[in-house]
Amino acid sequence: MYNMTFEELSGDYSQERMDSVAKALEEVLTSALPQGCITVGVYEAAKSLNVDPDNVVLCILATDDEDVKDVALQIHFTLIQAFCCENDINILRVNNTRRLAEILSGGGKQSGGEPMDLHCVLVTNPHSTTWKDPALSKVNLFCRESRCMDQWVPIINLPER
Repeated sequence: MYNMTFEELSGDYSQERMDSVAKALEEVLTSALPQGCITVGVYEAAKSLNVDPDNVVLCILATDDEDVKDVALQIHFTLIQAFCCENDINILRVNNTRRLAEILSGGGKQSGGEPMDLHCVLVTNPHSTTWKDPALSKVNLFCRESRCMDQWVPIINLPER
């Protein structure tokens, strides 16, 4: 019989937990979309954060490998992260913009055929009520626990479907 080491056990748990959080994030996005609680785009997100930061429940920063070298985008991310930290808004980093596009629009195109700027996505509360969603609670708990381990912007991999 094979006995697993602590590192192997924690790695399995960690991967299982990441998969669980990724699934919860997908649930949050798919339930927020029909409610009109999604803001897409770096510029649009900055405007929304400026107007009503208390209404934002989650900030998602999305990149692919080629985005790492985009200095302007990294500066935008730094400013958005600082603002979110200052206003107690949970932040996640997602490393699969193509999958994010599939979740949000079935392909990531705007009505005019232009690709959406998915580098920043905000999830907001519906104006009528405070949003009580178990999936959102799971994502927020993950963000809080990550901050306790000095990981202020945890990275989630959205698996392909």
